[in-house]
Amino acid sequence: MAYSDYESVIGLEIHAQFLTDTKIFSSSSAKFGGGDNEHVDAVCMGMPGTLPVLNKKAIEFAIKTGLALNCEVKKKSVFSRKNYFYPDLPKGYQISQYDQPVCEKGFLDVTINGQKKRIGITRAHLEEDAGKSTHHGDYSLVNYNRSSVPLLEIVSEPDMRSPQEAAEYARAVRSILRYLGVCDGNLEEGSMRCDCNVSVRKKGEKKFGTRTELKNINSFRFIEKAIQYEIERQIDVIESGQEIVQETRLYDSTKNKTFSMRSKEEAHDYRYFPDPDLLPLIISDKEIDLAKSSLPELPQQRAQRFQTQYGLPEYDSEILTVEKEMADYFESVVKECGNAKSASNWIMTELLRELNNSKKEIADSPVSAKMLAELVQLIDKNTVSGKMAKAVFMEMFKSGKTASEIVKSQGMSQITDENEIGKIVDQVIQANPTQTTEYRSGKDKLFGFFVGQAMKASKGQANPELLNKVLKEKLKG
Repeated sequence: MAYSDYESVIGLEIHAQFLTDTKIFSSSSAKFGGGDNEHVDAVCMGMPGTLPVLNKKAIEFAIKTGLALNCEVKKKSVFSRKNYFYPDLPKGYQISQYDQPVCEKGFLDVTINGQKKRIGITRAHLEEDAGKSTHHGDYSLVNYNRSSVPLLEIVSEPDMRSPQEAAEYARAVRSILRYLGVCDGNLEEGSMRCDCNVSVRKKGEKKFGTRTELKNINSFRFIEKAIQYEIERQIDVIESGQEIVQETRLYDSTKNKTFSMRSKEEAHDYRYFPDPDLLPLIISDKEIDLAKSSLPELPQQRAQRFQTQYGLPEYDSEILTVEKEMADYFESVVKECGNAKSASNWIMTELLRELNNSKKEIADSPVSAKMLAELVQLIDKNTVSGKMAKAVFMEMFKSGKTASEIVKSQGMSQITDENEIGKIVDQVIQANPTQTTEYRSGKDKLFGFFVGQAMKASKGQANPELLNKVLKEKLKG
């Protein structure tokens, strides 16, 4: 099987729930959670005689998101009825946008293996979410709390060629949504969901293959794994002489397989038509300008600034700016200690590792930005060595104590007095006459032995550079 003879063609549809207080067409709470069917009213339950009223905050969020995704914000957009029949869709249709979306023709640049790639964005349109069905053996229950929560569906061009590109694009979209404060990007709770459109074709072909849609994938790792499985499945089908069927498939993460859910609907299956209860959405230049002026510094802009202002490598700056809270934390550390590269190293290695191990967010870190800055300063002043600082940091993370408190209580200050280090070196030389004679006769490799012995004698507290200097001088004889 020559998988290398094929290339994949991938597009993503990302559904982002907006963080509005109320739903897109009713006054019910849009907050996640609550008791079953607690956040509902006559409008989102689809009761006869009810009329939708558009949430202004959802429009503002859509404009901001469209601008951040380099989209053209349309002065006029139209809401349509998308007709289909599921138990969790009480009206028998979903209010969405079809041929006239609020945003279109955008793009997002992502970095893949050090290379920049531009992913086109076809459209971003407003719509309402459906409810949620849960299945219990021979019966099912429907919770309408999620029904009519505002969604922005962000549809990419089929510009991605690998599962890694798709996952990185999804991460970049999530990062922007969180910077804007319009969506919390919580994939596990479903406030951001991803559908993946996947097809394959022989390399060199221009025509797209038949695509399948992988529905509602809720982690970046699963995006990669599901797409990879689907690519290989489609190639196997083609190589066996069969044809790909256009369909919607579900991904089972426990089995790492995709399964057929239903045949893929086309636009005409939904019988779209303009919603007669909602006027066209008209957006003024003033509203667009206001949204532009309220945009924060976005992840890519901040990463570029970190490179120019702080002299950080591209890799460091991109890692540090994925989450706004992490970027804020970094800048707070640098403001206190003045050492950007050291701050970056400590955050990206020690802090991120411990946060991941303890499943904590940066906001819950027991080591505050001020505490980490103090530790960096202690290293820069040679009060503690780099090795000692790692032990101090671990204690800081466990106890919440400051670096200076730990250094003082455990007597961990670095020895920087040359005379004191000289006495330690003298003791080591006297205790190892054979090695001393061999070193002085030309066995230079024994120098590491003396360093180790001296460090042991100083309980790891001798300043390494000063220790090396004194050792070299005294071993000359």
